[in-house]
Amino acid sequence: MGYDEQKQTVMRVLIVFNPTAGSAGALEQELDAVADLWRERGWEVDKQPTTKSGDGTRIAREAAAAGYDVVVAAGGDGTINEVVNGLAGTQTALAPLPAGTMNVWARELGLPLQPKAAAEVLCDAVVRTIDLGKAGDRYFLLMAGVGFDAAITSQVRPEEKKRFGPFAYVLRGFSLFGRMRGTRTRLLLDGREIGGRLLWVLVGNSQLYGGVVKVTHRASIDDGLLDVCIIRGNNLYSAPLHFLSILLRRPSIDPEMEYYRARKVQIIPRKPLPVQVDGDPIGTTPITMEVAPKALRALMPAQVGDGLLQADQLETPPPARTGPRLSTWFIARLPRLWRKSGSIPRP
Repeated sequence: MGYDEQKQTVMRVLIVFNPTAGSAGALEQELDAVADLWRERGWEVDKQPTTKSGDGTRIAREAAAAGYDVVVAAGGDGTINEVVNGLAGTQTALAPLPAGTMNVWARELGLPLQPKAAAEVLCDAVVRTIDLGKAGDRYFLLMAGVGFDAAITSQVRPEEKKRFGPFAYVLRGFSLFGRMRGTRTRLLLDGREIGGRLLWVLVGNSQLYGGVVKVTHRASIDDGLLDVCIIRGNNLYSAPLHFLSILLRRPSIDPEMEYYRARKVQIIPRKPLPVQVDGDPIGTTPITMEVAPKALRALMPAQVGDGLLQADQLETPPPARTGPRLSTWFIARLPRLWRKSGSIPRP
């Protein structure tokens, strides 16, 4: 089938959790319930919290060396990214338990967003070997961005994420909208040069971006390629057209948007630009990104949709459903945002 697939029955599992994700007391209670559920299945379950940046990578690396079958990242996508960087190239598999701001990987896999419900689905999951991306010396599971989104990510403060959730990124984006300018950039895709003034480069290993839209909608996590979406221009005044083309999954209708695939991506702007991987800032350009084929074992549901696996991709893409889903997501969260916000974050 093109990927390693193994049904798990009894496993030795370590749950790595971020105690600052959500309410610490509530999270630990949920994780106790998850551990009890898995122990009833005969799994051996241990837990270990992170206390500082980089702990997730260290703990995951030590767990792999100790022979754990699975390391479960209980937190947001930042926690998952740290665990990924400890598990890459090992025989220990990654599994997510959603407990963060975006939970993009959990959404990508179609998991419920409540930890215990997700744990029940994972009881019948399988292990597959999938690709990773690598930006410099940092692995990424989802995507890496240069330019506009990385500028937003670098400015969102932890207290804003805790207070506003995903809307913290939206509000920061609005604050940067009028000030963002394109930068003259050399972009090399497997050695082929593409030049010009660029606003945003997104390099995707998977499809879902921000939990609600699919920018690199053709990406597969096991095809040995990275999908690259670029937006040209000097400012963001064409943003409505960019957004529409993303919602419809039709970059061809936007003259400033281009879509490519490559194994190696080199980004060399005239001035340093911010870089983010899986939603966390990691520095500035120039930077080289490469695919790391079959670098990670991942525990995931037996069925995942929308061509995320190469074997499931169709020649004709399914109808785009992102627009209705995005509208529902946005409208459902507006009342909660209004209740929370006494003020809008300022840059």
